[in-house]
Amino acid sequence: MKKRGLLMLNSVLVFACLIGAWQAIVWLNHLPPYILPGPAAVAAALRDRFPSILNSFRITAEEAAGGLAASIVAGVTSAMIFAQWRWLRQTLYPYTILLQTVPIVAIAPLIINWAGAGILPVTVVAFIISLAPIIANTTQGLISVDENLIDLFLMYKASPAQILFKLRLPSALPNFFAGVRISAGIAVIGGITGELFAGSTRVGEGGLGYAILYASNQMEISYLFALVIAAAVLGFVFFFTAMFFEWLALHNWHESSRPQMEE
Repeated sequence: MKKRGLLMLNSVLVFACLIGAWQAIVWLNHLPPYILPGPAAVAAALRDRFPSILNSFRITAEEAAGGLAASIVAGVTSAMIFAQWRWLRQTLYPYTILLQTVPIVAIAPLIINWAGAGILPVTVVAFIISLAPIIANTTQGLISVDENLIDLFLMYKASPAQILFKLRLPSALPNFFAGVRISAGIAVIGGITGELFAGSTRVGEGGLGYAILYASNQMEISYLFALVIAAAVLGFVFFFTAMFFEWLALHNWHESSRPQMEE
């Protein structure tokens, strides 16, 4: 408990130093609010626009969560297929790299052009950008099981399905959650990127990406900074939610999670 208290105190001190440095830069350089607003101006924008920021936060969270959930289902299913058939993995696995090499801003307009504006195309963009890390990490975990354990299962005449669900999947959980942690953060990026192109189905209402575009066009820089902070908070929420589920699944038996929570 003492170590956790010191860690929390250090985090608060670092945050206070960053805010102080931000305010000092504004004061010393006499920067106008349309160039760099001070922390007080951003806090005022957060307070005054809180209902609209909260609504945008909710919309982006729904889109990113939908894309992340779909990527987990599709990614784990693909990884299980790759783990079962080596020839299929060698044939199709390299194509999953295309999901990481193609810039999402290049394909987002195409997806939105095909699916139209609204939540669905943005969710698809979040799904595409989140899929590759889950496939890559889960596949690596599934095929990295100790051969001696596989031989032991075969000695007891275990079926391929039993080896997959009782040996490979539990062993791959740390790798799976590593992929989920990565995808949790970039799903928010995918959602905001999609919103920059998709806009909103209602005038004046949309996710954080739509609101960021609006604030930028209207030169409301304090509001823009408040939206960026909201986007960062959403990314933290997704990331630490993934960490919580990882701890929940692994802390009783896997060393990768136990020391982090007990020290």
